[in-house]
Amino acid sequence: MSPTTAIPVSRSDRWYDHEDLRWAARHWAVRIGVKVKQIHLRQMSNKWASISTAGRLTLNTELLPLPRELGEFVIVHELVHLLVPNHGRVFKSFMFAYLPDWEERAARLQQSTHPNS
Repeated sequence: MSPTTAIPVSRSDRWYDHEDLRWAARHWAVRIGVKVKQIHLRQMSNKWASISTAGRLTLNTELLPLPRELGEFVIVHELVHLLVPNHGRVFKSFMFAYLPDWEERAARLQQSTHPNS
């Protein structure tokens, strides 16, 4: 998919700024019951986000123009990795518990402009 491909987003359903994205990450961390020690936003060349076992969450700034629900999917996906390091059945069970429509969100994210497109 080309970098110019974009999902139409209304103003009310997108991120306001970096702090809005950080707030969502803190909110989801509390909800999931994990500790995030640092939240960083920066441009990343080939992924939407990453998380270290020490609790450092890095989010790609290219999430900002995307719909909130896609950014939330990325955040929840990374935070669940603090509970389960792989993408096996237990990981998927947690994803379904926190975001029942996570597979649809993942598919929509794949269709959006990805840093590695």
